[in-house]
Amino acid sequence: MSDSAPASAPANPEGPLSGIRVLDFGRYIAGPFCAALLAEFGADVIRVERPEGGEDRFLMPIAQDGTGALFMQMNRNKRSLALDPKSDTGRAATRRLIASADIVIANLPPATLKKMGLDYDTLRALREDIILINLTAYGDQGPWHTRPGFDGVGQVMTGGAWLTGENGTPRRAQVNWVDHLTASNAAFGAVLALFERQRSGRGQEVRGALLRSALSANAPTLIEQATVQRDRQPCGNRGLGSAPNNLFEARDGGWLVMQTVGPTLFERLARLAGYPEWLEDPRFDTDESRVVHEMAMLEPLAEWCLQQERDALVERLCEAGIPAAPVLSPSETLQHPQVLATGQLQEMAIPGMATPGLVSAAPISLLGTPGSLRRPPPGIGEHNDEILAELGLNAR
Repeated sequence: MSDSAPASAPANPEGPLSGIRVLDFGRYIAGPFCAALLAEFGADVIRVERPEGGEDRFLMPIAQDGTGALFMQMNRNKRSLALDPKSDTGRAATRRLIASADIVIANLPPATLKKMGLDYDTLRALREDIILINLTAYGDQGPWHTRPGFDGVGQVMTGGAWLTGENGTPRRAQVNWVDHLTASNAAFGAVLALFERQRSGRGQEVRGALLRSALSANAPTLIEQATVQRDRQPCGNRGLGSAPNNLFEARDGGWLVMQTVGPTLFERLARLAGYPEWLEDPRFDTDESRVVHEMAMLEPLAEWCLQQERDALVERLCEAGIPAAPVLSPSETLQHPQVLATGQLQEMAIPGMATPGLVSAAPISLLGTPGSLRRPPPGIGEHNDEILAELGLNAR
């Protein structure tokens, strides 16, 4: 192993983050998706993992080698460096790699972060202006700050699962929205830290947490509770602050969402559904009073929906300016013309798969400097030789 000075990140002609090197020590969603967002807009992202691969690599397996759908989505556009952090080679390569990096991303418990030498003080000793994106479950203070956690932590501790419940049973969403929100917030923080470093020359630590992301998303309900003690109860699919706002079944067995907020949308729905008398009923004067008396409207609306085919009803509602959409299964989502028109889901040739895999592009577009899907998710240690060569190290 040679010991020459580390090279900078290889030039990438695509994207506003070209020339920025990111080390991804994250696992599962929050850390890796933050890194994937940066990679899509030009950053050179290196996923650092164990020689046998991380445990998140094999969830929801779909490739011949067991690589899963979660890994493919969170790790496209990255290179893989597989190291044993306990070996002399692994420790030397990690130090050299950190010295070459602009950003380090980790979503690890504080003790693990320290043990791996990824705490901010240790990183800064290797590169003074480095930026650390430090993501945890509960935040960096408080009696629970050292505890591990996944997406469900944010959902259940901020009122969301309670409010979505029905008949005394809380319900959490099957979509990991807390993880994704945390990742997006972290990517925003990374770009802010880069902007500040460009001005001042200083790096810094950026901290995020699942609990903090979920608290932010549910803040209006929490503010209301703290101010007027509304004590809202579980409402299932019904709207929290407006009505009618619910899921309804149509004649063909399909379901749709129908949402009215404010007097204008309520008037449109009342007239379209054939209940103009609701507009003179004092129970339905305001959003708040409509929520209180929503059950008086739900049964008539349910009967009205059951008289019509789902897609035809959605069209009628939308033509009247009332937000509505079909409730789609995953297979229906993949075939829906509006989903296809977004270009969000893109095919990518992936080693170990007989047919192209599907990945989702970043959910934001820069029209002047668009992101791109350039690399398939990497195999374990696929780029060891080229990365170590860039660092001036010999892997052989």
